[in-house]
Amino acid sequence: MTVDREQVLRTAAALLSRKATATMDEVAKAAGIGRATLHRHFAGRDSLVRALEDFGIREFETALDEARLDEGGARDALRRLIAETESNAALLGFLFSENQLFEDEVNEGWNRLDARVSALFQRGQEEGDFRIDLTAAWLTEALYGLVGSGAWAVQSGRVAGKDYQFMIAELLLGGVTRRSVEK
Repeated sequence: MTVDREQVLRTAAALLSRKATATMDEVAKAAGIGRATLHRHFAGRDSLVRALEDFGIREFETALDEARLDEGGARDALRRLIAETESNAALLGFLFSENQLFEDEVNEGWNRLDARVSALFQRGQEEGDFRIDLTAAWLTEALYGLVGSGAWAVQSGRVAGKDYQFMIAELLLGGVTRRSVEK
């Protein structure tokens, strides 16, 4: 039997995003494979999480590319980015919360991702669309938190999947949009 590694990683991310303490046995069962098969691909939990991290970074880089962040205004680019994260929201949500696992060995991919997302928020600030009293780094973290929360809300059935993009975009843009000050 051929194991679809990508599907195993997606299944593991979905399970671990709901139950961070899930065992390798539980991951194998959720993926529909035996524990021995899982261990042939991932020596242990750390190996699995590292593979999830690498996979998630690639997936998020693809989402950033597909969102065409340099086209049009920053608000529209942010909406496209949110839309592109939807198919991988569970994986990204897991990774955004787990990226502190290996504090002494930060994957360089996170720095690339953060730089690209922060650049989008900085551009929005420079264009006068986004608030300048909130740092681009904070807005980046807020986006990550909303993507993770959105994935969890959809997975748990508290929010309809069709509302994922709208709710994240509206909450984030409602908070980051620069408003004129009236005197």
